[in-house]
Amino acid sequence: MDPTIATISRISLEQWRCLVAVVDAGGYVQAAEALHKSQSSITYAVQRLEHLLDVKVFAIEGRKAVLTPVGQMLYQRARQLLEDSLSLERAAGKASAGWESEIAVAVEVLFPTWLLLECLDAFGTASPQTRIHLHETVLDGGAELLRQGTVDLAILPRIPPGYNGEVLQRAARIIPVAHPEHPLHQIGRELSLRDLRKHRHIVVRDTSTQRDDRTYTVDVAQRWTVTNMATSIGAVCRGHGFSWLPEDKIRQELAAGLLKPLPLRDGRERFADHYLIFADRDAVGPGVARLASIIREKTTTACRALAPD
Repeated sequence: MDPTIATISRISLEQWRCLVAVVDAGGYVQAAEALHKSQSSITYAVQRLEHLLDVKVFAIEGRKAVLTPVGQMLYQRARQLLEDSLSLERAAGKASAGWESEIAVAVEVLFPTWLLLECLDAFGTASPQTRIHLHETVLDGGAELLRQGTVDLAILPRIPPGYNGEVLQRAARIIPVAHPEHPLHQIGRELSLRDLRKHRHIVVRDTSTQRDDRTYTVDVAQRWTVTNMATSIGAVCRGHGFSWLPEDKIRQELAAGLLKPLPLRDGRERFADHYLIFADRDAVGPGVARLASIIREKTTTACRALAPD
């Protein structure tokens, strides 16, 4: 055996995890909350790491602790080490000949719900013994679950750095809407962003823990931020505000006259692609592979059916 392999590391994975958490979360207090540990245990882990390696990971600049050049190198390598350890665990868990007992999937809320349910139902027929854990995510929430190793597969509107993905659906249409009796529909002309700023905007919160709550579609004084798409649709249908919503999610409300597209001068529609992304392409189990295949097939069929002649 190679003697370098036989040597036992002086630094544990948990110590590396604490270092990465301090950097990613932005401080010891935030890292303690993220890892559900005491602040003193996080501080001790990082200090112990520095002592064993005889390096300084952080330097004080003003009132802020920043990574030293050595600390930056250790942080980058530690992140890769943690990702590799998760990959190894996933591969070991799927090494048996049978299908996975559980599969976790992250799906952006903009993806058509009816299509997702058809895919899951078809997979349930193929593998009724496999449990599905579905995470409905917004913006960067799905990417965060991939990085954490929480999910095996994801359907997201963009491919996170460090991952590869394949296009599933081109250009899901998103439109600005309000109840037909909302004041915005009574103006009687094309609307500008200035008109929108005078009214309440209903938005769905980014499910990422690192979200920036200052990032919104329109800079308005009145805003309701909700945690799921159904609440957003319900609020707009009841006249509580306006919102950009995926057309596929509100077809019934549009047909019933509960929602009406806003006549914006610019930006009457937006589009979002969807990508199929594996958490670890080299450690895909037979169940995940089959589910991905079903998602590809059914999405392709649905897109062809909806495409104009």
